[in-house]
Amino acid sequence: MSKRLMNGLFWFLAFEFALGAVTKYWPGDTIFSSAYSAKFVDWGYSSWMRFVVGALEGAAAVLLVIPDKRTRFLGATTLMFVLTGAVTTHIVNHDPAVESWAAPTHLLIMGIIALAHWPADWRDLLRAPIGPAATARTPRPSDPVEPTAPGSPAPLVTGSRTPAT
Repeated sequence: MSKRLMNGLFWFLAFEFALGAVTKYWPGDTIFSSAYSAKFVDWGYSSWMRFVVGALEGAAAVLLVIPDKRTRFLGATTLMFVLTGAVTTHIVNHDPAVESWAAPTHLLIMGIIALAHWPADWRDLLRAPIGPAATARTPRPSDPVEPTAPGSPAPLVTGSRTPAT
């Protein structure tokens, strides 16, 4: 797929979840459904839980539009946790399929996005970007040392100040 089309998809999904976050904070009925303060209580949660879910949805929406593999992965996995709770809530409360089809659909979409942006190493999520070459992987002590040409100085071993022998 083209990069432009993928960015459009991320912006569309982020818009959906940002709108969902706003409706969680809305005090009364919305154009989409009844008030979430009443819905959360009907589902067996405290009414303040809608603010937590709304904050998570809003933060994940922002993470989805940042064009970085790590942030999109974090946004998609955050939404996977939220949507897993939504799907479970709809199942436990026997909500009709016409009201609950969006949660499993979006859960599947976020799962695909998370898999597509899965980091090669989980520690890559914790490393701060270094600059323009932030996508390049930092060498680790377990990486093999590249051989050098005859007559050139031996490469330095990672974590050591002496040449490798």
